[in-house]
Amino acid sequence: MVNTVKLTTGEAIVRFLTKQYISIDGKETRFVEGVMNIFGHGNVLGLGEGLSNYQKELKIIQGKNEQGMAHTAIGFSKQSLRKKVFAVTTSVGPGAANLVTAAGTAAANHIPVLFLPGDTFATRQPDPVLQQIENPQSIGITTNDALKPISRYFDRITRPEQIMSALIRAFEVMTNPQTAGPVTLALSQDVQGESYDFPKTFFEKRVHYVDRLQPSNRSIDVAVELLKTAKKPLLIVGGGAKYSEAQDAIKAFIEKTNIPIAETQAGKSTIEASHPLNLGGLGVTGNLAANLYAKEADVIIGIGTRYSDFTTSSKTVANFDNAKFININVNRVDAYKLDAIQVVGDAKISISLLDKALSKCQFNTLDEVNDLKNKWSEERERLSHVDINKNDFEAEISGHFSKEKLNQYIEALETELPQTNAVIKVNETIDNDAIIVAAAGSLPGDLERLWETDIFNTYNMEYGYSTMGYEIAAALGAKIANPQKEVYALVGDGSFLMLHTELLTALQYNYKINIVLFDNSGFGCINNLQMGNGSESFCTEFNDYNGKVMNVDYKKIAEGYGAVSYKVNSLQALEDAIKDAKKETKSTLIEIKTLPKTMTDGYESFWNVGVSEHSEKSNINTSYQEKVQAMKKAKQY
Repeated sequence: MVNTVKLTTGEAIVRFLTKQYISIDGKETRFVEGVMNIFGHGNVLGLGEGLSNYQKELKIIQGKNEQGMAHTAIGFSKQSLRKKVFAVTTSVGPGAANLVTAAGTAAANHIPVLFLPGDTFATRQPDPVLQQIENPQSIGITTNDALKPISRYFDRITRPEQIMSALIRAFEVMTNPQTAGPVTLALSQDVQGESYDFPKTFFEKRVHYVDRLQPSNRSIDVAVELLKTAKKPLLIVGGGAKYSEAQDAIKAFIEKTNIPIAETQAGKSTIEASHPLNLGGLGVTGNLAANLYAKEADVIIGIGTRYSDFTTSSKTVANFDNAKFININVNRVDAYKLDAIQVVGDAKISISLLDKALSKCQFNTLDEVNDLKNKWSEERERLSHVDINKNDFEAEISGHFSKEKLNQYIEALETELPQTNAVIKVNETIDNDAIIVAAAGSLPGDLERLWETDIFNTYNMEYGYSTMGYEIAAALGAKIANPQKEVYALVGDGSFLMLHTELLTALQYNYKINIVLFDNSGFGCINNLQMGNGSESFCTEFNDYNGKVMNVDYKKIAEGYGAVSYKVNSLQALEDAIKDAKKETKSTLIEIKTLPKTMTDGYESFWNVGVSEHSEKSNINTSYQEKVQAMKKAKQY
C-alpha cells in the first residue's frame, strides 16, 4: 500500500488549504474560503498551476492590486468574525512589497490572513532573478523580509518538505485568538514547482479546535471584590467581545447590574445602539454621553479592547487618579494595560462568570445614563439638520476657515450639504441589516458618534491601523462573507484616490457593493488636524495649479469600470439614489459633494499629537500650551 502521494510543492499547499476546518462551540466549518491572486513569474507556474486544479474547492479570485486584494481578504475575515480566511498570493518584488500595508492592517487589528508571496530561487542559480533586490548585507534578504516584523508568523520555504511543519504552524497561529493575525510563507519560486512524495496523512481533514479560554477563579474573585466597591462603573466593549460573540452574555450582565457600556470602533455593533445602557462611542471619536460618563467612572471594565489612544483619548478619557481597571482579554499583554486587574480569558465566558459571581449587585446609574443619552440624542438630531446659511457660521465650521474660503468650495463643488447631514441620511435610508465598511479620514469620527444600528456585526470599521484604501476592497470581502446583505463602503475622496481598483473585481465576479463617496476635495481630516493645532492649511486641500478647488467627476470614473453611478448634492437626491441603488444587481457608486469642516469634532476628548514646541506662529504656541495642560491629566503607563 502506497502511503505517499507525489505532488509539486505548489499543489501540495493548495490541497492542504482545502482540508482545513475550524471548530468553535461544537460548530465546524471550512476555514479557508478561497485564494485572492495576482500572478507573476514568481507564482504563476508553481502555486498558480496548483490552484488551477482546485477551482471547485476554493473561491479563486483575481485581484487588481496586491494591497487591495489583501484588504479584501482582511475585510472578509473581519466580517466572518475570524472564523474563515482567504489566502493571498503574489509574485516576489513589488507584488510582495505591496502586501506590507495590508499586513500592518491585519496585525494591528488581530485579523488572520495567509500571505503566500513568491520568493527568489532557493538554488540561487539565476541570481539575481528579475525583481530580486541585492542587499550587500546578505544574499538571502529579499523583498519578503519586509513582512517579517508585521507577520505573526513568518517562514521561507526552500525545500518541499518544509511546508509540512510550516503550514501546521501557520494555521495554529491564525486559529488562535491570542495570536491571530497575518501569516507569511515566502515560497521560493523554483521550490513551488519541485515535486515530493508527501505522506497522504498530511492531506487528511484537519480540524482546528478553538476552545474558549477559561479565566482563573482568582482573577474573577479579585475583579468581583473591586466591582463591589464601585459607585459608578463602566464597561468598554471592544472588538474581542464581538469576535467572541459575547453580546448576549454582556446584555445579561449589564441588565442585571445596570452597568452602562461604551464602545470602541471595533466593538461597535456588538450591542444594539438603542439599548438603554449603551452610551455609544468612547474617546477621540466618541460622543458626549460616553465621554462625560467615563470622566467620573470609578471602576472600568475593558472587554476585548487593546486601549488604543483613540479609545482612551491619549489616556485622558478617565480620571486615572481615582479610576481602577479590570481587563478581560485572551491576550495577556492587553490584559495588563493601564495597570489593570487581569482577567485572562474568553470574553463570553469571563463576563458570564463575573455576572454569576456578582450575585445581586446592582448600581444606581439608570437616571444619569438616560439623561446623557437624551442629551446626545438632541445633539445628533441637531447634527442631522445643520444649515450653513442659517446657523451661526463659527458654531458649525471648525478650524480657522473663513466664510470666503467656504464660498469657494460651495461654488466649486456646487453644494451646500454638510457631511453630518449626509451621514445620518445614509444611516436612515439603507436597510437595517446592511453592513457598512469604513477606515480612515473624518468618517470614522462621524460614524462612531452618529451611526446607529441594532443588528449585530453590521459595522466593519478598520481603525486599528486606519488604512486609507481599505474601504472598497474590504467591502468586497464583507460581501463575499455575507452575499445576501447590502454592503456599503463609506469612503472619503482621499481614500478613494488611494485605492479603488477592487471595484472592478467586485464587478468582474458579480459581488454587488455600494460605494458612498464623500467628496470635499481634500484630505479633510488632516486639514482639520493641521488647522486645529495652529498651522495654516498646507498640502491637504485638492487645489489645482491656479489655486482653485478641484471638482473631480467620480461618478464618471465608476461608470468607466461599469458600475451604476449617481452624483448628489442634496439630502433628497441622496435618499433617492440609495433607494434606486438597492434595486440594482451590480455595484454602485454614489458621489456626495459635501462641504469641508462640516464633520463632528471634540466632545470632551483630547488627542496627543506632535505639536511643535516652538514657533514664530502664535497659534502654534497656543496649541502647544494647550497640549501641555492636557498631558498633565494623562496616564503615564
